[in-house]
Amino acid sequence: MMEQRRFGDTDLVSSALGFGTWEMSTTEYGHIDVDEASAAVGAAIDNGITLFDTAEAYGPYHSEEILGCALGARRKEVVLVTKVGFKVDGTPARDSTREWVLARTEGCLQRLNTDWIDLLLIHWPDHDTPFAETMGALEELKTAGKIRHYGVSNFTVEMMEECERHGHLATNQVGYHLFDRRMEAQVLPYCLEQGIGFMAYGTLGFGLLTGAFTPDTTFEEGDWRSAGDAFNLPLFEQGALSQGAALYRAIENARRARWEVRGATGYRVGAGPPCAVGGAGRHTQPVGTRGERGCCRLEAYGRRAGRDRPHLCRGGRADLRRCAPGGIEKRRSAHAPAVAGCTPATRLSPQSGLREKPGRPLGF
Repeated sequence: MMEQRRFGDTDLVSSALGFGTWEMSTTEYGHIDVDEASAAVGAAIDNGITLFDTAEAYGPYHSEEILGCALGARRKEVVLVTKVGFKVDGTPARDSTREWVLARTEGCLQRLNTDWIDLLLIHWPDHDTPFAETMGALEELKTAGKIRHYGVSNFTVEMMEECERHGHLATNQVGYHLFDRRMEAQVLPYCLEQGIGFMAYGTLGFGLLTGAFTPDTTFEEGDWRSAGDAFNLPLFEQGALSQGAALYRAIENARRARWEVRGATGYRVGAGPPCAVGGAGRHTQPVGTRGERGCCRLEAYGRRAGRDRPHLCRGGRADLRRCAPGGIEKRRSAHAPAVAGCTPATRLSPQSGLREKPGRPLGF
């Protein structure tokens, strides 16, 4: 049976594993088989996944439309999450003003073919709009019954603190995987302390930890990973691809040799749940399709979902510590080996084996 998790201190509960739909945008991951992606939605539900995450910016609009059609009469079986806060027509810009949030939510409801949204997130922080105004709009939507809960995505601790003065966040969704553990420094501890859920996206390194890539992998036109950069880390440059392939092999070897699994085959979605789950006891989202190209095939769901939670024995944890950047516990040192191809001008990310590029962390 799929493990269930509660979002922070709310009454919202869903499967620990979620189904992300950035790929279903059809515009940012190269060619996507829409029919297969739609069929995967039903297969995921059949195997115990009840958390589905999308956004109006994915496409834009395509992901919400495809997901709404794919869910159909099964809408009531799932926890539906979407995001607003972008101007997606014309020049992209962030907009979390009251008028924009209210209007865009109406569009989300229509595209998803639903009367309510279980969890509405502000996709990225809007630095030109007071958080008090945005939180007020979210409270209006909740009072009107159009959303059950609300939260944020890609917000720092300081931003969440300001939001909490005007309401209560159900969750913060941020990037988190074995190659990017920056959230362990402040965001994850703060969420734990404040009863805020924690949703992790990209937990398979946007495909880097699926075994689908080699050092010679290239990405087709229209695939955002072709630029080599992933949220200010050089995940898809040649050196990182080599490291990702090596890490995947090491994890698979450790799994086969050491991992103890209760009532399961030993496969777990996401190479890093020991660290992705963290100690928060809240909600994480190792995604099934978001950014995990090569790991969302329809026929794979029976093997990868609906299993009891795997547990690592002591030897398996030691193996993973040796092969994973920073191990599976919180990294104590700010010094990690640089990935080939990173220049001395880049800045080391304290929670990652990669070097973070100059500028705002994660684009905050």
